[in-house]
Amino acid sequence: MRKWLEGVEQRHGLPLLVHRSRQLVVVSFCLLLLLMLYRGFAIQGDGSQWGPMVAFVLPLLLFLPSILGHRPRGHAWLAFVSLLYFTQGVMVATLPGQGVRGVIEAMVSLALFTGCMGYARFKSRQTQRR
Repeated sequence: MRKWLEGVEQRHGLPLLVHRSRQLVVVSFCLLLLLMLYRGFAIQGDGSQWGPMVAFVLPLLLFLPSILGHRPRGHAWLAFVSLLYFTQGVMVATLPGQGVRGVIEAMVSLALFTGCMGYARFKSRQTQRR
């Protein structure tokens, strides 16, 4: 795996890989945040309970400074948190009538994981080479 990644780095160059993985992180983070807001509003219903909304959205919002600050370590931690959303999406996909929403949530969180891990690796290697 390491040799393959080093070959990809040599073929495409670190600046392009950092940029592409960063784009994937931003898009998938925004999509996952929107999905969690929708899910929170769907559960909230009458507007009296904010607990589920906070539980779905707060873990993502805690990583917003790391994303805005372009910090590789924060992206690595966000990758691990995105696996919780992946697990949740797989569990929701098994519920009757929730399959599509669960699969979308799982796929978006998997894209976030991939982008975060790529960004953490490529940005760290780019910083080391300077």
